[in-house]
Amino acid sequence: MNARAQAGSLAAGVELVHREAKYLDEQRWDEWLALFVEDCEYWMPAWKADGTPTTNPQAELSHIYYASRAGLEDRIVRIRSGKSAASTPMPRTAHILGSVLPAESSADRLKLDSTWVSHVFFPRSRESHAFFGRYEHELVLREGDWRIARKKILLQNDYIPTMLDVYCV
Repeated sequence: MNARAQAGSLAAGVELVHREAKYLDEQRWDEWLALFVEDCEYWMPAWKADGTPTTNPQAELSHIYYASRAGLEDRIVRIRSGKSAASTPMPRTAHILGSVLPAESSADRLKLDSTWVSHVFFPRSRESHAFFGRYEHELVLREGDWRIARKKILLQNDYIPTMLDVYCV
């Protein structure tokens, strides 16, 4: 890939991860889901006792794991239903991304590493919490648009004083 194409891909990828955060904050669920390919992986590993994250979502504990977009879609159905106790009333969030840098790239694949902070206000308890960590986004080019094929969320402050959901991280 030439330098101009690589710069264009990087800019589009950075824009996509910022758009993802915006859609979560604005609870634009359909647009958020559309950012993911059908066979995506969405994963937030837990931490092992020795301070390293788990590496196998099939055999080790994860805070959140969805093996495809269907799992994310099911979660959004439950959020929208009003029957999810964790999401009623809906918490308000503000995601802040930083240090979005390319880790790998090719003509149809882009891996971005970034840092993030999410401030979450829970109206029911009138409490605010901040969660922070690192993201790994693997993007693929599908029909001319970049989409998320894999999102790994490494939560750095893993003492979790409340529930966590996809919109919190």
